[in-house]
Amino acid sequence: MFSDLANRIFEESIYNYHIEDTVEQLIKNPYPKDEIAHLLYRKNWIDTVQWHYEDIIRDPKIDPEAALLLKRKIDSSNQDRTDLVEYIDSYFFNKYKDVNVLQDAWINTESPAWAIDRLSILALKIYHMEEETLRKNASEEHIAKCAEKLSILKEQQKDLSVAIDELLNNIEAGRVYMKTYRQMKMYNDEELNPILRGKK
Repeated sequence: MFSDLANRIFEESIYNYHIEDTVEQLIKNPYPKDEIAHLLYRKNWIDTVQWHYEDIIRDPKIDPEAALLLKRKIDSSNQDRTDLVEYIDSYFFNKYKDVNVLQDAWINTESPAWAIDRLSILALKIYHMEEETLRKNASEEHIAKCAEKLSILKEQQKDLSVAIDELLNNIEAGRVYMKTYRQMKMYNDEELNPILRGKK
């Protein structure tokens, strides 16, 4: 199942990030560039770095100039994340482009890659929630609450994995058809953002 591959790669990426556990480290993607595994690893690595950016920027004592620089990094990371989702959807679009679509086929509410995006974030939530259940300096109440949340997150991961595999099976069988939409983000575009346009 595709979700098994994705979940395994997400766990690998998160584990490898936390060996050094710094947002300054460079990605060392172990998968060839022409494989979907490469995109999945890179996608989760971006999510993992951004997760830690979001932690850092919430420091109430952060220097305002440092916060602004970090906000720019978060913006750039969001764009990279969106780009990777589109690359992953392009992979599926090309993979299934020759499928004979059934006459009564329907379109799904979200593309495979956007569901995979949620699966990547869930892997991060599970990792960090599990960390909370293992904290030695946390109260028993805190650990119990986090253990309950962890159980729910794992259930979500299981359900989403099944849904992704079913979606891909339906696309492959022609019961669901794919469309690719570019996100057309406007705030990064110098021609579409009036503030950036005014600075030219």
